Amino acid sequence: VPRARTGKKAAVVGSGPAGLAAAQQLCRAGHSVTVYEQSDRVGGLLRYGIPDFKMEKWVLDRRLDQLRAEGVQFKTGVKVGSDIPVDRLHSDFDAVCLAGGAMAPRELSIPGRELKGVHLAMDFLTPQNKINAGDRLEPDQTISATGKRVVIIGGGDTGSDCLGTCHRQGAREVFQFELLPEPPPHRDDSTPWPLWPMMLRTSHAHEEGCRRDWSVSTKQFTGRDGKLERLQAVRVEMKKENGRMKFVEIPGSEFELEVDLVILAMGFAGPVREGLLSDLGVRLTERGSVAVDDQYMTGVDGIFAAGDMKRGASLIVWAIREGRDAAAGIDRYLRAGRSLRTG
Repeated sequence: VPRARTGKKAAVVGSGPAGLAAAQQLCRAGHSVTVYEQSDRVGGLLRYGIPDFKMEKWVLDRRLDQLRAEGVQFKTGVKVGSDIPVDRLHSDFDAVCLAGGAMAPRELSIPGRELKGVHLAMDFLTPQNKINAGDRLEPDQTISATGKRVVIIGGGDTGSDCLGTCHRQGAREVFQFELLPEPPPHRDDSTPWPLWPMMLRTSHAHEEGCRRDWSVSTKQFTGRDGKLERLQAVRVEMKKENGRMKFVEIPGSEFELEVDLVILAMGFAGPVREGLLSDLGVRLTERGSVAVDDQYMTGVDGIFAAGDMKRGASLIVWAIREGRDAAAGIDRYLRAGRSLRTG
């Protein structure tokens, strides 16, 4: 079992794939590592964002058992920045890795957004994962698609996860709307290898049943007594205006749909800026992610960042790679005799 040999202490904020990868590498390098997670269980989006039908949690638990055996310490239910203020990080640790993900949701600011029945994807997925883990939740803590007509707005991986969850909850009918036009069935010439291919992707959740529709812009939600009843939308096309592509509404294409539940799965706008990031004073990129140098260190000495918090919402494999690379940068920093505690 690896033991701390350097006498250096590192904190990892966030226990998703980037945080776990960084923690393991730092521990194996001989540093004492503490991982802080604001949720009640370790795992981040691996635990509460990805449904069990896509990734069974015993896979995650097996890796966590390994990390604990190697000496990594986990502290759950701790929000760094409030429960542990920034000055505690400076006094208690020699380096910090920010791996809190890109959890700021991309919102849909249209009339009727406040109606009961319109929810963000993570607010829908997280309670179901907690129930799958054996938690008993009150009805007002859950969002159910059982027997309902559902519209999922957003055609990415998160939308697919919501779709599969709707099927398992027993939804009556599910639609999935995407603002972009329908991709070609095969790799488009505009994205040759090794670029990420522009092509239609059909997940297992789609194969289970779904009415997919593209080039749809949702304009308004309406209802009665504060409860969602209808969705109003219009079809759009992409046109170049003043050298830039924009969505243009197609006249006469407006339509309305009766709906019981709308799930907003339009992706994430980057890390949450209020609180920890603003208190630390780290610099952000134009896209709103945490800016780092080639060693993954932010503009604040001893503070590093990795994963979605640094690159924006992306794939698990990228988060793991970045967590390991950030750990290498932290190890070099600590072995050079530098420390967050001394500045």
